[in-house]
Amino acid sequence: VHLVESGGGLVQPGGPLRLACAASGFTFRNYGLSWYRQGPGEEREFVADIDVTGYNTNYADSVKGRFTISRDNDANMIFLQMTSLKPDDAAVYYCRFHWSAYDYWGQGTQVTVSS
Repeated sequence: VHLVESGGGLVQPGGPLRLACAASGFTFRNYGLSWYRQGPGEEREFVADIDVTGYNTNYADSVKGRFTISRDNDANMIFLQMTSLKPDDAAVYYCRFHWSAYDYWGQGTQVTVSS
């Protein structure tokens, strides 16, 4: 299993950013995936997840209404569209594949929110 995040960078408060995670090594369309993040000095926390269909999603309260998770089963990718970014959203964002005893993480992509 290989997960590679991209799309991180520096964005001004209130701005948007779109993260992507390219997955390989498993039958992508059969599994849900999720996004997590870890801010400096903080524990890693759940951000959002998406089921196999792409129609069922869950979000952390802190991002609900601002972030949207989606997937492209043909491209084996998931995305996180982030809007109205706040300084508190600054973190390393990770893609996670977790099923039964299998638990895989990407290397993360840094999101910095600053003016």
